[in-house]
Order: sequence, then structure tokens, then C-alpha cells
Amino acid sequence: MPLVTPRVVFVIRDTDYELLIARHATRGQVRFFLESRGQALAEVEARHAQFLAVLAEARACVPLDWRQALVRRPDLDRSLFAPEDIIVAVGQDGLVANVAKYLAGQPVIGINPAPDLYDGVLARARVESLRALLPASVAGAVPLQRRTMVQATFEGGERLLALNEIFVGHRSHQSARYRIDDGVQAEDQSSSGLIVASGTGLTGWARSISEATHLSVEVGIEEAAFGYWVREPFPSVATGTDLRGGKFTGSPLTVVSRMNEGGVVFSDGIEQDFVAFDWGRCVMITPASQSLNLVLI
Repeated sequence: MPLVTPRVVFVIRDTDYELLIARHATRGQVRFFLESRGQALAEVEARHAQFLAVLAEARACVPLDWRQALVRRPDLDRSLFAPEDIIVAVGQDGLVANVAKYLAGQPVIGINPAPDLYDGVLARARVESLRALLPASVAGAVPLQRRTMVQATFEGGERLLALNEIFVGHRSHQSARYRIDDGVQAEDQSSSGLIVASGTGLTGWARSISEATHLSVEVGIEEAAFGYWVREPFPSVATGTDLRGGKFTGSPLTVVSRMNEGGVVFSDGIEQDFVAFDWGRCVMITPASQSLNLVLI
């Protein structure tokens, strides 16, 4: 039986220039828009050209007898990834988080197209390293960092996955009302919502909340655990503030909505991909069974 030819799937997001063109239709209109706000079109175009050059160089690293595919971020939920695929995310760290939830163990290589602009915590590889990383990934000869993900499971069977964090709260700036149960204690709360983060997510949104609340939770990036933080819990005759944060290792954190409308649960900052969380809906949050297999360099 013949071996399946490897396929490299490049995952990208639109550049700022492409988004501006989509919004304003013409280059001239984009120039006018930027200059009216004291910004220069040349800088945006230079970043766009830099990204295209990195992407072209990355695609040229693929062996000629291999297959290639290109997937844009908005199309991830409609894309099928095969077991033999190697995923190459060219962009910011958030792009790696976006694609992680659609995979089933395929190795992921994050390419940082602008090291002077992006931190590169997840997208840490330089494009010039890709020529050696691709065949080594197929041969299983690269070290993988298996970063734990978090999942939110609803009573109807719906599931959300996150590499960084899951948000539970109200879609606007209104107070979120819910009942939270950590398995030992349960409490009705009114707050700005709560964040549940993996070890990877501790460097993102959860970090700012942890620093503001002076509540530190240590979770390893490969540890089957997560931390949670309640944002601005409000004490009243009907709501408490005892459950402000903590660490979970395996057992679920359960949240039941007390919001008549506007309740949402979303993952990794993608607000438009929310699950409605209105009155009586229950969500259980646990470490996920799948993880991100990030290729280390």
C-alpha cells in the first residue's frame, strides 16, 4: 500500500492592508483614511509586503513532491485536517491558538513573520528553519511540546476548546450573574465574568487579571490543569465573593447561568464564535483530552 504524501497546511490571517482594502475598497481610499488619522500607507504596505515575502519563502521550503494547502483564519471551522498534515501557522501567537482547537494531534510549527513586532511565544520559528523542520516533523524527529488545552462542555453536548482561555460572562458591560461550583463550595455571583486559563493562557488575558487581583495561580503548560479568576465580583445580599480564583486538576468547574439574556461563553478571544449562555444553562470546564503539539526549535 503506497504511503500518503505529506501535506503542509499553511494557516494565515489577513494583513492590516488586506483588511483595510476590504473595508475601503481602493488603495486611494485606504491612503486617505490613514492620512486623515496621521498614519502612513507606506508603513502598512511595507508590513504587507514583508508578510507576503515570508509566506512565499515558507512555501518554497516544502519539498516539490509534497502537497500544500493554504487556509485563512475565517475558514478554519470549514477546513478538514488529515492525520498526516503538518500545520504551519504564519503570523502572531494568537493564530496558533486559533488553529489548535481544530486539530487532532498534528504537529504545529509557528512561524513569526515579524520578530520586531510579535513576541513569538508560540510562533517562535524563523522561516529559514522550516526547510529542515518539515522532513524532521514527518519523521517524528522533532521535540514536541504538548500544551494542555481547556474545554467547556454544555448540557446539550456542545463543546468549546481553548488553548489560552475560556470566558464566561455577559456579552456587554452589564454584570454577569451565575452560580459557580468548585466541587467543594458553590456561590451565586455577580461579576464582570470569569476567565478560565490553561498554563499557556497564563501569559495572556489571565496574566493581567492575576496582576490586578494579586491572585497568582501556577499552572504548567503541559499540566492537565487550569486556573480561574473572577473579574470584579460584587458582594450583595444575594451574591458572594468567596470564590475568586483557584487551580483545578481534572475535576470540573461548574457554572450555571442566571442571566435572562446576553450570557455568552467564548474561547481564545474570538467573541463572535460564542455559545449562548442564558438562564439555566450549565457549563462544565475541565482540561481537554487533546493538546497542542507544538514543534520546538
